[in-house]
Amino acid sequence: MISVLGAGAFGTALAVAIARNDNPVTLWARDPSATALMQDTRQNPRLPGVSLPESITFTSDFSAALSEVVLLAVPMQKLRSLLQEHPELAGRTLVACCKGVELGTQLGPVAVIRDVLPDAIPAILTGPSFAADIARGLPTALTLAVADETAGKNLQRRLKSPNIRVYRTTDTVGAELGGALKNVIAIACGIAIGAGLGDSARAALMTRGYAEMQRMARALGAQPETLSGLSGFGDLTLTCASEQSRNYRFGLSLGRGETFDPTVTVEGAATARAALDRAKTMNIEMPITAAVVAVLDGDLQIRDAMEMLLARPPKEE
Repeated sequence: MISVLGAGAFGTALAVAIARNDNPVTLWARDPSATALMQDTRQNPRLPGVSLPESITFTSDFSAALSEVVLLAVPMQKLRSLLQEHPELAGRTLVACCKGVELGTQLGPVAVIRDVLPDAIPAILTGPSFAADIARGLPTALTLAVADETAGKNLQRRLKSPNIRVYRTTDTVGAELGGALKNVIAIACGIAIGAGLGDSARAALMTRGYAEMQRMARALGAQPETLSGLSGFGDLTLTCASEQSRNYRFGLSLGRGETFDPTVTVEGAATARAALDRAKTMNIEMPITAAVVAVLDGDLQIRDAMEMLLARPPKEE
């Protein structure tokens, strides 16, 4: 059995995909009323039109949700508190299904798991994917990063699904950073399109943003090829061009001067600040990330931010 902690759209979609292979899955929701609704209707309002297979069991009892392999489908900034609240997760294989950098510590999901529960086997499942596509059975490819190769091979088999192809790597740092930093660039691209700056501006932000991602990844010891794969370039391409991306939609709202729904989690906003703090500490140049933070904090207007980026000294690519 595989457990999924977090019955949001993405956690539910993963449960659906894994259950399609006749694997028993337990899906945990903190809210008992949400559990009861899913049990009674085999539907989750966060994934309209998707039928939840009979092989999924729903529960709000945390102890009943635990298995040897646990997928952690909670927001990045809530991951640590979940692990601290439930020390019974120790010793299990814990797969982070969130993307971001933790405020304060500047750690990624795998590093947070190691910090709180050092005897667990930490992993991350990341890459270009939207919950609706996964739940509808559309073809998706993801990266599974586990430092231990044997554990990674075993977990890769456990997560097999008819519509998801899982590629394996031992580079957890690169996988973490690719999934986290692309959200910052997606906000920048959304801002550019929302402000009417055009597709050429978006292409420039994606390309130079990718260079920022690579700079930080190299400085932190990641493998360059990881960032050129699904968890880096692949996820960047998807997130910067689709309104299914919450981070891109958030940027669009900023660019248009509209109010964004405050109940929607936007991981890239916190990640931008955490990544910029780390970049300053390590003397890594990340001008697009800095511009996103300045716009978020109200220190720069959008046009001024673009002019600042264009006015940077000429250099080789």
